[in-house]
Amino acid sequence: MDERTQVMLSALLGAVVGAVAGYLFFTEGGRRLRSQLEPRLDAAAREVGRLRETVTKAQAVASEGWRSINEIRGHGGDWGGGQKQTSPF
Repeated sequence: MDERTQVMLSALLGAVVGAVAGYLFFTEGGRRLRSQLEPRLDAAAREVGRLRETVTKAQAVASEGWRSINEIRGHGGDWGGGQKQTSPF
């Protein structure tokens, strides 16, 4: 993509973003739409936060599992040539 095309696309994108922002903030319909969207966006943000917490907990459990496997392998005989399994986390 040449520089002229990039400039045109950037200008077009800026115009679209400006038009959407103008609609949302300066028209009655935009205000109604924002009042309907805000609670849903708040709920979505809470769900994303919960998902992040769940992923963090799952990573901790998986890391503990890898630690336990390595501990068992270290004390319970030579299962893999004496090499420890590394955690993907």
